[in-house]
Amino acid sequence: MSRAVLVIGGVLILFGAVCHAQEETAVTVDTMEFCSGIENRQPVGATSQFFSEIDKIYCFTRITGATDTMTIQHVWYFGDDEKARVELPVRSRSWRTWSSKRMVTDWAGVWRVDIVMPDGTVLMNKEFVYKPMVDE
Repeated sequence: MSRAVLVIGGVLILFGAVCHAQEETAVTVDTMEFCSGIENRQPVGATSQFFSEIDKIYCFTRITGATDTMTIQHVWYFGDDEKARVELPVRSRSWRTWSSKRMVTDWAGVWRVDIVMPDGTVLMNKEFVYKPMVDE
């Protein structure tokens, strides 16, 4: 009977260690914002709607949970068309990074950015709208 208890106890300890290791390595996106600029590594002018007077839009992200240097990608879509794919390093457990996209007034409409892991897993995605100015 005591041998069975030891085996079960050992399995439970091993299972707990595996679960704990999985929790520690979970990479997540804590912040994802579209903005008109970055100052002091922080987003400026965060919104989900931009007018065509803004010719460059930034996607700011804060990634947590990386246990080693890795990369993520920001994949920019206009409708279903991929317009840009930017590989970005993540170098610590809490890392801020961003990419940007130069805009063209003909690209008015709904945009989406996917944050993608090296294995292709999409961690998060978010949309913004790029609008022409009223007098255009």
